Amino acid sequence: MLITPSSVLRAAERLKTTFGGDAAGRKLELLRRLQRARVPRTSEVLRLHELACFWQAYPENEAILAEVDRLLGSFDRRRDLRHHARRLADSGIAGTEIRFRFFAPTAQWLAERWPHRLTIDWRDFENRDRLEPLLPLLAHFAVSPALDEYEAPTREWIERMKGPHESDAAFLIRRFATLGVDPFVREALWDELDVPIRLQPAGTTPSRSRAKLKGQRIVWQRGPLSRARPEIPEDLLRRPRSVRAVSRREGERLIDRAREAMITRSRDLDVFSYGDPRDVRMIDCGEGLEFACIGSLPERRLLLESVYGYLTLKNGVPIGYVLTASLFGSAEIAYNVFETFRGAEAAPIYGWVMAMTRHLFGCDTFAVVPYQLGEGNDEAIESGAWWFYHKVGFRPRDRAAARLMRRELRRVRRDPEHRSSAATLRRLARACVYLSLARPRPDVIGELPLAQVGFATMKALSRRFGSDREGAGRACGDEARALLGVRSHAGWTTGERLAWARWTPVILILPGLARWSAAERRALVRVVRAKGGRRESEFVRRFDAHAKLRRAIGSLALRTQA
Repeated sequence: MLITPSSVLRAAERLKTTFGGDAAGRKLELLRRLQRARVPRTSEVLRLHELACFWQAYPENEAILAEVDRLLGSFDRRRDLRHHARRLADSGIAGTEIRFRFFAPTAQWLAERWPHRLTIDWRDFENRDRLEPLLPLLAHFAVSPALDEYEAPTREWIERMKGPHESDAAFLIRRFATLGVDPFVREALWDELDVPIRLQPAGTTPSRSRAKLKGQRIVWQRGPLSRARPEIPEDLLRRPRSVRAVSRREGERLIDRAREAMITRSRDLDVFSYGDPRDVRMIDCGEGLEFACIGSLPERRLLLESVYGYLTLKNGVPIGYVLTASLFGSAEIAYNVFETFRGAEAAPIYGWVMAMTRHLFGCDTFAVVPYQLGEGNDEAIESGAWWFYHKVGFRPRDRAAARLMRRELRRVRRDPEHRSSAATLRRLARACVYLSLARPRPDVIGELPLAQVGFATMKALSRRFGSDREGAGRACGDEARALLGVRSHAGWTTGERLAWARWTPVILILPGLARWSAAERRALVRVVRAKGGRRESEFVRRFDAHAKLRRAIGSLALRTQA
């Protein structure tokens, strides 16, 4: 007989991944008891919350979903949560504090929405001395005599300068946002300070408890979870059920949800921080699995690769995120399943990630970089990420990594209980792994040293212009226009003009460009404009379709010495 709240929780956890039969009735009974119960330990409050989040993403029926929605929607009002709230800081649970050194765009986003809930954690602010010389830049010039004459702790100056109903963090973030310098300089200054911020909870502040998107179609989990590995190549050739371009307003809402999913897990992701609401799509893969696909603002895009971020949703609940960088018919994929949802459907969802990426960008080769495999990433080592990707079908091209892989496989054949040591996993993680749907080729992301294109451009610019970057921009623009027959930028968007300005030094050093036909040169102009256009994925399609441009960029990458 289940008497204590702890025993009820343990019984519910045993049913976490059990679906079908009489499990639903038992889950509902236990949930109703836990709704009224007060669990005694901090860890149990967290476990109850995680179980409810899991069943919200994988609901067996309408009654269970209604119960977990009610439980999570009122979680911050639970007596046990309030009792343990301090020890649950940074858990992302509603009613608990979040502490993080937010990057500039996220700090500003928070200050615009919850200025009174933000404070500086002065006790952990190691770089406060670096803030002191910046104070005159943050203050009105009329107060400079006081700053010049008197000495006071930085914290005291901030307290004196901020408004009576303004928090210290809100003041600092707002003043930084108004600094009259290039946004990239301003953000570099902020990030160098590494300001620790505390976000106090309120009814609308980001939380994992209330992260579910409203209005999503629910697919009930009637049977066992699928843990099947994707079939290669069949599963990667699938098409999503739909790819829907959303309105700007819905794009803003989805970007906000993606940012909140990062904030509540003490993370930051540039593509979400600089997401372009005009370049957001919802990708429906069926069975309640969707991806909110988010592109970057034109001014935040890379020169070459196209980077997209995706919030992974299961029945409207954020369960992870994906990052892709695509070019040359290939894509680097970073895949993350949030801890609450690990051990459920990681492999089949990853199969959809690759299928979606192939559908959007026309890729035939996929790469996973060392960090995702465990290089400098203890979490990936602990989870055995390298072998997860191996089971999906990824293989190293690096000879040393391939030899080590074969050695480990021989050990497993001799002893099925063998597990690679952390040291071995770190050695395996030093090289990229690849999965190819076509014959393996060298001109793919991870193999092709695209950074060398930057060195080639640097060499050409420094030789001609030295420090005169502005003169370089004007001269390169004029020469590229003449070379490609661009008479005017009339009708070009701001993003397209920016992409042109960034690409012109590269255009001038493309090998063999003088021998291109007029049609090929016009196509190059369309490629560059697409880099600054509404959807950066269009740039990938146009670039990859331009055979001579691909060869020219590949040639620059391979022949340039750093």
